[in-house]
Amino acid sequence: MVRIQSAKSRIKGIIRCPSSKSYSHRALAISSLVEGESIIKNPLYSRDTLATVSSCKAMGVKIIQDNDMVYVNGRHTFESPDDVLNAENSGTTIRLMTSIASLVKYGSTVLTGDESLRKRPMQPLLDSLKNLGVKAFSTKMDGAPPIVVTGGGIKGGSTILDGSVSSQFVSSLLISCVYADSNVEIQIKGIQVSKPYIESTIETMKAFGVRVANDDFKQYSLQPARYKPTVFNVPADLSSAALILSAGILIGDDVKVIGIDFSLPQADLGIVKIIEEMGGRIKADHQKGEIRVQGTEQLSGGEFNLSDSPDLLPVVAVMALKARSPVTISGIAHARLKETDRIANIASQLTKFGATIKEEKDHLIISSPKTLKNASLDSFNDHRLFMAFTVATLLTNKSTVAGVESVEVSYPNFIQDLTTLGARLRPSVDRE
Repeated sequence: MVRIQSAKSRIKGIIRCPSSKSYSHRALAISSLVEGESIIKNPLYSRDTLATVSSCKAMGVKIIQDNDMVYVNGRHTFESPDDVLNAENSGTTIRLMTSIASLVKYGSTVLTGDESLRKRPMQPLLDSLKNLGVKAFSTKMDGAPPIVVTGGGIKGGSTILDGSVSSQFVSSLLISCVYADSNVEIQIKGIQVSKPYIESTIETMKAFGVRVANDDFKQYSLQPARYKPTVFNVPADLSSAALILSAGILIGDDVKVIGIDFSLPQADLGIVKIIEEMGGRIKADHQKGEIRVQGTEQLSGGEFNLSDSPDLLPVVAVMALKARSPVTISGIAHARLKETDRIANIASQLTKFGATIKEEKDHLIISSPKTLKNASLDSFNDHRLFMAFTVATLLTNKSTVAGVESVEVSYPNFIQDLTTLGARLRPSVDRE
């Protein structure tokens, strides 16, 4: 495993925000269900999105990648794939592809992933597919991958889905139930988390010609329809932008992230309001498509509910290291079910800087130390933890973070972009 070693830094400059991982997944999945050619402009090429590409290809979809364009010739019925679909580390991939696999005419599809993915929950999606006439089950009977889906199509009808675990279950059903034999109604029980990600799904479906009736994220209605070929331009990824913005607030002179499309919903646009409430200097220019931040010597504390934007948890946690009063991050129980238990792992690692952490089931309370200690951190091979921890180490004289390989999941140019801005980072082989 390769560690990154850092030294205290100041950063300055302009970074073009990478393309959205969430929208890339959705555009690839939906265009794979279109009869005819669609074009996806500016997709993100990362380990996660390439897992979706390879899975769609395995289902017989013709996909040609050409630099910043992807040409997709899809279909809405499939033959059983020749091999197991490997989603690797991508929860979005396996959840979207599970419903797509139900559109196989005959035979079954097996879906799996890496060690981390094989621990992630799938049962709410499997139960809902069963209610809609699809046979799908966990091979270990524990509700986690590997998953077997028997083809034959989606019959339709109504289902009740627990919204408290993941928004990806709703997105998966919406995308594929367009091709159900009859109307589909999805009712949500509990509190729906990550609602903006469902908005992203609905907006992407709309771009491909299909509308969803959404009753305040409590009920969704779909009539049988057909997606239409289109040209879809993937917007910038505000999850990635949030990491650069946090670095600009913590150690920046003047940092600008450009190439942002504010017209499509993204959960992590909430970082702008959070930084404002923490007293950080930030300005979003919707017309120019850019966000500018300037370093802030000390931030304010406060309480921030991230039930709709759990990917901001690591970002807000590291900004808390510079807050004059405690920061409470709430509404994050579902963050324990991501690539890792992000709540526990953030708590265990930020204490190494000297921070005082109180960990509860669905929230963290972080009190910053008077002086940050140097630290040797473990990212648990979680890409978002690695990137956030790396930003935090740039406040110290000399620290390391293990797991640089994980950035390939969502932001392959992360280290390069930080060093371009002036961050003092270099690889260090982990010999522990």
